[in-house]
Amino acid sequence: MAEIKVPELAESITEGTIFQWLKQPGDFIHKGEPIAELETDKVNVELVSEDSGVITKLLFNEGDTVRVGDTIAIVSEEAEANVPQAEETPKQLEKKKPSQPIAVKEEPVARPTQRPIASPSARKLAREKGIDLSKVTPFDPLGRIRKQDVEAYSNQSAPIAETVKPTTPDLFEPEKPVERIKMSRRRQTIAKRLVEVQHTAAMLTTFNEIDMTAIIDLRNRRKDAFYQEHDVRLGFMSFFTKAVVAALKKYPLLNAEIQGDEIIVKKYYDIGVAVSTEEGLVVPVVRDADKKNFAEIEREILHLATKARENKLSLKDLQGGTFTITNGGVFGSLLSTPILNGPQVGILGMHKIQLRPVAIDEVRMENRPMMYVALSYDHRIIDGKEAVGFLVKVKELLEDPEQLLLES
Repeated sequence: MAEIKVPELAESITEGTIFQWLKQPGDFIHKGEPIAELETDKVNVELVSEDSGVITKLLFNEGDTVRVGDTIAIVSEEAEANVPQAEETPKQLEKKKPSQPIAVKEEPVARPTQRPIASPSARKLAREKGIDLSKVTPFDPLGRIRKQDVEAYSNQSAPIAETVKPTTPDLFEPEKPVERIKMSRRRQTIAKRLVEVQHTAAMLTTFNEIDMTAIIDLRNRRKDAFYQEHDVRLGFMSFFTKAVVAALKKYPLLNAEIQGDEIIVKKYYDIGVAVSTEEGLVVPVVRDADKKNFAEIEREILHLATKARENKLSLKDLQGGTFTITNGGVFGSLLSTPILNGPQVGILGMHKIQLRPVAIDEVRMENRPMMYVALSYDHRIIDGKEAVGFLVKVKELLEDPEQLLLES
């Protein structure tokens, strides 16, 4: 008998949730084959078996929390010899049958129910809504159940209004329709860390505004040629990433973190870019952003954002950022105070570009495409003068893209 245990995942991850079992008791599993998908605080990972054999027991249910080192399943290695090898063809197996038919009394046999083929997001939604996936009709011609199939089934079968008797009458009136949704592990972690950073850091935010006229003009003139040459679109994120790196070099404490009574100033520039997904906000990291050109930055951001939305980010993609950029403007946000992504001590918030009247001189006014930017920082090691200077430097570089190209 062999035990399948939860392995060491990463230094900061000690537990996870069984998202779905990929094998069931009675199934044969090869060494190195995944048995379960584990949902951690950051990404989903597959747990593989270190032995071959037949699974005799699963020790946890889907949705249960397991810790590193826990035994999650038992594999019988002795049963391996009784299982046909994968390379044996149907003709080879046919030759092993007796040449003469043998009369055998048939007994009723309970056959295991075939597990529906479904995407992880579909299984998660079905589990939250208490839906049996075997009852869901997939639209995929290959029979794979997707999240939208579960949503369609839920909308067809859900009652018009479900009344829930409140356990705490003070919170809401009795007999009012409510919906209870269990928070995913990732959402719980996001909530926990957002609260922690506000309790542990002396967070403060300073604001400025950027005239985007020069960048928009440059982008409009160069975007077609840029795309033809690099096969990636020229967006605003590469400009902001370059400006942030240049400003971090001038104000290095914003590229640091606090460890005990020491300040760790980082001499490299791994910039986190916040990406919104169905599971919540994640911050994949663009490594060595100071060494990448505009096309390489745009390509890397596109690659990481695609992996995030397809739930394919690895732990390496999310670890070790030194500073974060978040863009609430894509959702229409005009102004906000971003929360630090600990243990980082700085985060830059971008916002919606909006035409506003700007005084050109004492006489003239013009409508200009303006963007509010916000820098949240840890006041324990960063003074207001440095924070304001950092944001002014970012503003100057973005309003004069030629200077940005020279500094990068």
